[in-house]
Amino acid sequence: MPVREALDFLLAAARAVDGVEDVDTLAANGRVLACDQVSGLNVPSADNTQMDGYAVRAADCASGSATLRIAQRIPAGTVGQPLEPGTAARIFTGALIPEGADAVVMQEQCEANGDQVTIKHVPQSGEWIRRAGEDIVAGAVILPAGTRLRSQELGLAASVGLARLPVRRRVRVAVFFTGDELAMPGEPLAPGAIYNSNRFTLRGLLENLGCEISDYGIVPDSLQATRDTLRAAAAEHDLIITSGGVSVGEEDHIKPAVEAEGRLNMWQIAVKPGKPLAFGEVHREGAGSAFFLGLPGNPVSSFITFLLFVRPFLLRLQGVTGAMAPKAIPLRADFDWTKPDRRNEFLRARVNDAGGLDLFPNQGSGVLTSTVWADGLIDNPPGQAIAKGDIVRFIPFASLQY
Repeated sequence: MPVREALDFLLAAARAVDGVEDVDTLAANGRVLACDQVSGLNVPSADNTQMDGYAVRAADCASGSATLRIAQRIPAGTVGQPLEPGTAARIFTGALIPEGADAVVMQEQCEANGDQVTIKHVPQSGEWIRRAGEDIVAGAVILPAGTRLRSQELGLAASVGLARLPVRRRVRVAVFFTGDELAMPGEPLAPGAIYNSNRFTLRGLLENLGCEISDYGIVPDSLQATRDTLRAAAAEHDLIITSGGVSVGEEDHIKPAVEAEGRLNMWQIAVKPGKPLAFGEVHREGAGSAFFLGLPGNPVSSFITFLLFVRPFLLRLQGVTGAMAPKAIPLRADFDWTKPDRRNEFLRARVNDAGGLDLFPNQGSGVLTSTVWADGLIDNPPGQAIAKGDIVRFIPFASLQY
C-alpha cells in the first residue's frame, strides 16, 4: 500500500477517545481541547499605546514642531484624565489612551523641558494606538475543539482569562517487544543477543505525545505468550503497540496472534525503511476492542514508521483535527542518490552550513546512529534518483516528534 494511502486508511479508522477532563490552563500543555473556547472580552479591552511617548491631539501637532504643556503622566495600569486641547500626556507602553487624545508620538521624536514637550513630528490620527478588540473581539472562538495546545495557545487562553480548559483524556497505550534475542541495558549480552533499543525510543516518542504508557516489556517468542499479552493489554488500553515479530518467519508470531484475538486490516506498506507495519484491532472480553499497531523490529524502521504513521494516528485518537501529513520543506540536495528503491524512501539527512542537505552514508534500517546524526528525513518518491543540486522534500524531525 502506498504511504499516503496507508496514512489515509489509518486516519479514517481512528476515533477520538471519549472522556473529558477539566484542567488548569498552566497544566494543559500538549493536551487537546474537547470543545471550542470563546473569549468573554475584547483584547485589548480599551485603546492603549504601543509605545512610550506622549499622547496628543494630532491637530495640535500639525506644525511639526509644536510645544505642548505636559498635563499628566499615565503609567500602564492607571486611567488618565481627559486630554485638554494644547496639552500632552506622558504615557507608557500598555497604558490606556486618555479621552480626547487620538495619537501617540514616540519619545524619540519628542524633546521634554520641564513641564513642556516639543513634538518634532506630524502624527497621524491613530498612530501607535492599539484599538480595543484589535486582537480579539468578545464572543469570538479563539481556540476551536481539536486544537493541540502549545505554549502560544496557553498564552492566548490566559490572555482572555481562561483559568481552566476542557481537554480530552490522555490516550492509554500499551507497548511490548518480541524477540528472545533482546536484553536490557545493564544485563550481560549472551551470544547473538542485542540490547532492546526500541523500548527506549518508542517510550520516549510516546512520552513526547503525552500518552499514558503501560510497558509489558519483552514477551517470549511464542504464539501463546503473544496472545496472552495482547488480551491483557486490550482490556485497559486504547492502543497496543508492538515492536518486532511482524515479518513472515516461523518465529514471527504477531500476525497469527492478532488474527486469533481480533483482526488485521493492513499488513505491508511501500515504504523504506519499514515495509512490515501491522494495523488492526484486538477484541476485549465482553465488548469493544483496542487498536493495534505492530512496528518492525529494526530500530530505524521502527523509529520512522512511528513518526510517519503512529504519531498521526495517536494525534487523531487524542481528538486533533485537520491535516496530519507531515509538512515538507524544499531544500537543495548536496549529494547524488543513483539507486532509488521502488518504494517511497525516507532518507536520513541533515542541513549543512551552505543551506543544502548532506546524506548519511549508510541508510541501513539497523543504523541507529543515522537518526542521531540527521536533522530529518528526505521524502523521496518511488524510483526517484537524486542528483546534486536537485530540490527535494525535507521533513525536520522537530515537526515529527511532538
